[in-house]
Amino acid sequence: ATAATPTPTPEHQAAAEQPPAAAAPVNVPPPTLSKHTYTFPVEDCKTTYQRKLLVLPKTTIWAQEGCAFVAPVGGVVDEVNTQDRWSPGTDAGPDREGRFVTIIGDDGVRYLGGHLESVAEGIKPGVRVKPGRLLGRVGRSGNARDTGSNLYFAISWKTGPAYWWVRRGMVEPWDYLDAWQSGNRTFSPREETLKLRKKLGETPPCTVQCASKQPPAEPSKAPKPRPTRGNDDNRGSDDVVTIEPEIAPFGQ
Repeated sequence: ATAATPTPTPEHQAAAEQPPAAAAPVNVPPPTLSKHTYTFPVEDCKTTYQRKLLVLPKTTIWAQEGCAFVAPVGGVVDEVNTQDRWSPGTDAGPDREGRFVTIIGDDGVRYLGGHLESVAEGIKPGVRVKPGRLLGRVGRSGNARDTGSNLYFAISWKTGPAYWWVRRGMVEPWDYLDAWQSGNRTFSPREETLKLRKKLGETPPCTVQCASKQPPAEPSKAPKPRPTRGNDDNRGSDDVVTIEPEIAPFGQ
């Protein structure tokens, strides 16, 4: 016998029109791009930063004063400045970052954090640090004195202290900051940095914001005539005062 075909009900029809349930998304980790592991240089604080070239190839990471500046990669502390020597009257180039710390990463790249409120205890040249090690606290030292608190962050390569303009930034950092903040912790600036150093040389000349202001010259003070006492050809007394100018008038 032939079985009767069941008549679909409205409930069956509605169920058939529903799309199948989607499977839960699978989180795929970003690809490993280098053997180095990086971290965002400001920890546990809300931040914003510039993503375009303004004057120098560096960025200003705006964050609340006192936020932690941490090592973006493992490496060795290179330079440490605990004194804020910047003066608006001279605006000396080596002093513009105020208190700062630089490290030479295990990737061969130098990283600078400036405008610090303070340098962390135990941070001095030669100290080895791991990624995320506290280096200092975000502040307003240097020429950030009259701005909001921020971290001056720059990428370059190792040079001597005399070439301070190199440490101020040679490689645009925001693509790397974007990657480290979004979870791609192996995106490395090593290749770009070494390529640029080969092109420009280890100690290229300063080209941007190089000169310091010259302090205003003090007005010259002409010597005042000195009063002396004489006796007017021995005809008077010591009460007679004569003037002996040290500079002849009218160029005579």
